[in-house]
Amino acid sequence: MLRGMETLKTFKGTIALIGAGNMGGAMLRGWVELGLDPKHVMAVDPQPSPDVAALKAKGLRINAPPVEPVDVMLLAIKPQVAGEAINMLHQMVGPDTLMISIMAGKTIKFIDDCLPGEQSIVRAMPNTPAAIGRGISVAVANARVTKQQRALADALLKAAGLVEWVDDEGMIDAVTAVSGSGPAYVFLLAETMAAAGAKAGLPADLAMRLARATVAGSGELMQRSDLETAQLRQNVTSPGGTTAAALDVLMAKDGMAPLLDRAIAAAAKRAKQLAK
Repeated sequence: MLRGMETLKTFKGTIALIGAGNMGGAMLRGWVELGLDPKHVMAVDPQPSPDVAALKAKGLRINAPPVEPVDVMLLAIKPQVAGEAINMLHQMVGPDTLMISIMAGKTIKFIDDCLPGEQSIVRAMPNTPAAIGRGISVAVANARVTKQQRALADALLKAAGLVEWVDDEGMIDAVTAVSGSGPAYVFLLAETMAAAGAKAGLPADLAMRLARATVAGSGELMQRSDLETAQLRQNVTSPGGTTAAALDVLMAKDGMAPLLDRAIAAAAKRAKQLAK
């Protein structure tokens, strides 16, 4: 992270952030917190959030396209409008512009085909804990990305949390299904735990507080521990106890594992469909 901080603090070029919604805005805030001067960023968004708009006082340019190509363009827009949006941005893209896409589904080839020339492209999939700097992104680069461009992309993505690099773009749809969409699965777990607690006789508000604290605390323990997740689970489980009784249900043949298999397969399938 220290190397990434130094990279952002010393960056003197121009970054175009295309889409300053939840994810784009979170990344922008992370860049600024790590030392990037907002005057080096130009955000394009028809309705920037108040916290993004507030950075205008610190030099952020909003909806003011530069007359020269930018050094980095980060695409944080909905995949359904990607083709039309990229076609409108040609004047901002030069032969040395690094394109970083965090769009679900859209491939490196799709982005390259939308541009007039061959481009350096990094495709990445972050997730919403980026809003608090606790996200994780998986990234893949095409052959045109230089060592320096990859280091810059790594620094920009690390503002949102951890970064993993892969060589096979084919993994990204599965990444989208596991970690990109994954926070929603965890939130649903908290919802269903709270609902089940209420059915078991707890006041609904207490059940929700217990569920939220349990999910959050367990996640933090898992983050800090060097133990495998299976070992952490076993550490909570006494033979013949209450946890074992619950796990007998969750780990049955028709329990959590096959359900998540189907859910992740459905998300990966949808990611592939968005590529079209």
